Amino acid sequence: MIEVTNLSKSFGTKKVLDGISMTVRDGEIFGLLGPSGAGKTTLIRVLTGQLKFESGEASVMGADVRKLSGEDKKQFGIMMDDLGLYERLTAYQNLKVFTDIYGVSVDAIGKVLAEVKLDQDAKKEVSKFSKGMKERLRLARALVTHPKVLFLDEPTSGLDPQTAKEIHEIIRNRKEAGCIIFLTTHNMTEAEKLCDHLVLLNEGKIVESGSPRELCLRYDHQKRIEITTTDGEKEQLPFAGGAVERIEQVLKEGRLLTIHSQEPNLETVFMELTGRKLEA
Repeated sequence: MIEVTNLSKSFGTKKVLDGISMTVRDGEIFGLLGPSGAGKTTLIRVLTGQLKFESGEASVMGADVRKLSGEDKKQFGIMMDDLGLYERLTAYQNLKVFTDIYGVSVDAIGKVLAEVKLDQDAKKEVSKFSKGMKERLRLARALVTHPKVLFLDEPTSGLDPQTAKEIHEIIRNRKEAGCIIFLTTHNMTEAEKLCDHLVLLNEGKIVESGSPRELCLRYDHQKRIEITTTDGEKEQLPFAGGAVERIEQVLKEGRLLTIHSQEPNLETVFMELTGRKLEA
């Protein structure tokens, strides 16, 4: 549903996207994982027709992003931090602006406000909203046209865990309803929880791709097992070299509390590939 081939974009002499190629399939949550400045937001702007690019090809739902029509853009929902809200308008009035622009029935407003749990605040001015409420309203604005493709740029950045959890649940529900989700994040936990497929982006280049599980297993060099005993002690064992015997011993002693493998997380993988932290 989204195809990008050897795409490059520069600002002056700085190349922000350098030969990017990727495929986003129908029915998946696709994650673009990388630190600030990696080129994530720029790619969303390119894919939604907001920015031109120098070379390569890109299409969304079969439409060349350089030739997107108004009808094409109606299929997109976009949530970006710098797409501001009208602070002096109510939540309902903010959404009505967009339903008027896109020719969507106002009936959709009440439904989407309920979906993001703002139906009780529909008549409240946005200037009185908390940060979490504003982010949910931005998400509601992206959802109000019932898009087929949803572009979410750092949708939970700076939010409390409960609000982030609520947004994650809305994203999953939209996926189940058939929406394609294109998500950018630098939060490895969010990527692991939500994404079916990931691309790791660093300084405008793709450094690795795969499912979160595949990526972690691919870079599991140490292959270790951690056991915790009933007295609280933790012990890391290599897959080879007596691990089975040690586990059997602790089992016989009746002291085994937990056992699990010690794969690297996405942060570890990213640091190995780039030398940078995702939060950087």
